[in-house]
Amino acid sequence: MTIDLFDDNEQPHMEQIGPEAFIFYRSANHIEHIFTREIRRLLQVEPPRQMRTPSGLPMSVLSSACGSWGWQSSENGYSYTDASPISNKQWPQMPSAFKDFAAQIAAQAGFANFSPNSCLINCYSVGSKLGLHEDRDEGDFSQPIVSLSFGIPAIFLWGGPKRNDKVKRFRLCHGDVVVWGGQSRRYYHGVSQIKSGCHESWGSKRINLTLRYVERV
Repeated sequence: MTIDLFDDNEQPHMEQIGPEAFIFYRSANHIEHIFTREIRRLLQVEPPRQMRTPSGLPMSVLSSACGSWGWQSSENGYSYTDASPISNKQWPQMPSAFKDFAAQIAAQAGFANFSPNSCLINCYSVGSKLGLHEDRDEGDFSQPIVSLSFGIPAIFLWGGPKRNDKVKRFRLCHGDVVVWGGQSRRYYHGVSQIKSGCHESWGSKRINLTLRYVERV
């Protein structure tokens, strides 16, 4: 399936936030109905759950996944698994719309032939946040990361290659997409505490899809 990235009436604005890192504002708005339908279906098949950090602290974000690999956090550390630890079944298949859109938007950012096989689905409520971290469990860092935002706004924290590097803040709204790779592939990033708000499709929730390529483990 081929998806047009740009709506004829309102082309999304692109902003470069770092080396080989970009925000494509509103770039998913015109196909939001596809993503909304698929996300709701996936969360029915594999309901989001609260994971814990290796130190035992509960994460404030609820998470699910689809694709060949799902990211996990537990007392044993961070890893990818090919099956849900709750249902013991393979993760739901990643919708073709997710793959196609991610490949096309990654190409717009200069990353050709992106083929994600893992999609983390994070569900934020008011008060949820995600601390600064780097994505380092995928095994192959040659592929970019594509992150889509739906629902109420969030403040995206964008750092650098070191945890104590200066952090920049960007407001992400429904339909915004962040793509980073290459020099920025392992830059630290996070999400500030979600403020109250309401979206016509998602109420007081924010949904974030993070698509990655995970090397078989």
